[in-house]
Amino acid sequence: MNFQLIRCDMDHPGDVSALKELLEKEEVKAESIKAIIAQTEGDGYARGYSTLAFQVLLSEYLDMNHQEVFDTIPMMMIGKTGGLMTPHYTLFIKEESSEGMPFNEKRFAFGVSSTPVLEKEQIGTLAQVDLVAEAVAKAMEEAGIESLDDVKCVEVKCPWGEGGALAKASSALGVAVALKEVNREEVHEGSINNDHSLYSTKASVSAGQEQVAARVIVMGNSKKSSSNLYIGAGVMEDALDLQGLKSAFLDAGIEEEAFLTEDQQQQIVNVFVNAGADAIGKVRGRRHTMHTDALSMHSGILAKAVANAVVGSYVGETRILCSAGSEHQGPQGSNLIAPVVRIGGIR
Repeated sequence: MNFQLIRCDMDHPGDVSALKELLEKEEVKAESIKAIIAQTEGDGYARGYSTLAFQVLLSEYLDMNHQEVFDTIPMMMIGKTGGLMTPHYTLFIKEESSEGMPFNEKRFAFGVSSTPVLEKEQIGTLAQVDLVAEAVAKAMEEAGIESLDDVKCVEVKCPWGEGGALAKASSALGVAVALKEVNREEVHEGSINNDHSLYSTKASVSAGQEQVAARVIVMGNSKKSSSNLYIGAGVMEDALDLQGLKSAFLDAGIEEEAFLTEDQQQQIVNVFVNAGADAIGKVRGRRHTMHTDALSMHSGILAKAVANAVVGSYVGETRILCSAGSEHQGPQGSNLIAPVVRIGGIR
C-alpha cells in the first residue's frame, strides 16, 4: 500500500475548498481518505462546524450520509490556535501502490481504529484505558507495523468527559499500555491523571464534545508500505530543548550540523507535536506565567504557540500540528515530536 499525507490551508473553520479542488480535479479519490487531522481556530462549536463541513463535502463523493462519513473517517479537529499557528488540515491517504512490491525497507504507514461508543461511566476510567489499548493494537495491524519500536506517533481524539483531563489521561495510558511503555498491572483508577511517572512518548491526545468514541491514528514505518515518506520521533525535555528536537529529525533520517538547509526543510511533509510547557510552572528553573497571568485560562494555547514557534523556526513552517496535553503524554513539561519527511530514493 502507498501511504501519503497532504496538507491543506484553511481560511476559516469551515473552509474545505482545497479538498474540494483536489476531488474535482481527481488528484485525490474520496475513498482513499482514511483520516483527517485539522489545526482549527475556535472552540468546540468551531470544531463541530469544521467536522460538518468535511462530512457534507465527502458525503457527495462517497455516497454516504453525514453520520456514515463521521463514523467511517476519523476527523480530529484540534481547536484554538495562538501565536503564529496557521490553521490547516492534513489528509491521510491510503491506496493501492503503483510501485508493485513494497520496498526492502520500512516506509511510512498508518492505521486507523475506533473504540466502541464510550458510555458516560467509562470515560476517564480503566475501561477507557483498555478500549484504547485494543484500538491501538488494531490500528497497528491495519498499518502493517509489526514492531512496537516502529510506532512513532499515536494521535487520539476522545470524548470530553470530566473537563477533558481524565478522558485524555485514560487515552494516553491506553496508548502506553498498547506500546508496552507501561505495564498494565501498574495502572489503577488512582493512577489516571495522577501518577505522572506513567506515560507514553508517542501519544498525543485531544478531547472534544463532538466525539462519542476514541478515534485513533497510529503512525509508524513498515516494510509493507511503498510510500516515499518516513516518520521519526523524539522528545524535547522542555520547550527549549533543541537537541531533543534535532534527535527527532535524525530519527527521521535528516542529519544536519546546525540548521536545516532549505532543501531539507522542503523534505518535511508535516510535524506532529504534543506540547507540555504548561504542565509545570518552570522552564530550566525559571518560572513562567502561563498559569498565573491574565491568559492563564488559555495556558494550553500558550503552550501550543510556544511549541509552534520553536519547532516552526527550525523547519521554516507555521503549519505544523500542535496539540497540548500533559496527561501521561511524555514526561511533565516535555514536547513530543514526530516529523514526517519525504525521501528521494531508497532510504
